[in-house]
Amino acid sequence: MAFSFFNKLKEGLDKTRKGITDKIDDLFNNYGEIDDELFDELEEILIMADVGVPTTHQLIERLRETLKQRKIKDASAVKSVFKEVVEEMLRENNSVPFNVGDEPTIVIVIGVNGVGKTTSIGKIAHHVKSEGKSVLIAAADTFRAAAIDQLMVWGERVGVNVIHQSEGSDPAAVIFDAIQSAKAKKIDVLICDTAGRLHNKVNLMNELSKVFRVIDREYPNAKREVLLVLDATTGQNAIQQAKVFNEAANISGIVLTKLDGTAKGGVVMAINSELKIPVKLIGVGEGIEDLQNFDPHDFVEALFN
Repeated sequence: MAFSFFNKLKEGLDKTRKGITDKIDDLFNNYGEIDDELFDELEEILIMADVGVPTTHQLIERLRETLKQRKIKDASAVKSVFKEVVEEMLRENNSVPFNVGDEPTIVIVIGVNGVGKTTSIGKIAHHVKSEGKSVLIAAADTFRAAAIDQLMVWGERVGVNVIHQSEGSDPAAVIFDAIQSAKAKKIDVLICDTAGRLHNKVNLMNELSKVFRVIDREYPNAKREVLLVLDATTGQNAIQQAKVFNEAANISGIVLTKLDGTAKGGVVMAINSELKIPVKLIGVGEGIEDLQNFDPHDFVEALFN
């Protein structure tokens, strides 16, 4: 299983590998000595792959430092050190994997429309259910009839009940119903969809704070995960979204979708170092099994191999 996951990850990172790794390989192989020009070119490659300016500077600073400490002069030896530096940076904020323990858990999923939020919820439900847990979904993105219908389809596909009301009903009321149902049926994991409208930040914050108030009151003993779904293909824009959502909710982890569809997979590094929020799950394909736990070591190996 782990092996096929790793292959899937490698395959999923193919476009990013062409955007970053192939260029880095060319760079390190074509330079004899390590000089400023080499670092400048590396900087350009990383920024183009959406690693972001602050993160790129931080990576290069650490790389220079490590090369100096180890007295490495030869450019062809840089790649293995660079891999280490990237992994070390990714580990700093990714020490807590997505994990459902034995206590009842409520997973609140947030994110703008179109990032793959509903699909991610379906896949998370499958992921958790395959670990032997009972799951319930709350369709609390009530502003889009399509979101409710889509979740119902996923519920059927995964074999999980979906608590829903009609379009336009109060999201907090849906969450309230779902919590009562989860408690009555002793459900292990309740996954809640929420509205994804970003054009009005005040509305978004009010909406989410209402939802959290219901959870605080009705389900205070549940372990809580607040997952923000971001679309990797939007690159730096994803980071802006995360900053807005982080003001509205205390995000515990990121779900990064569509990594297989972009050459900008470097955004994983940017999210990690700029936001200090762990990337917990990554999507590397269309299939139901293609949402995986994020592992910094596997990610670096798949990317730079």
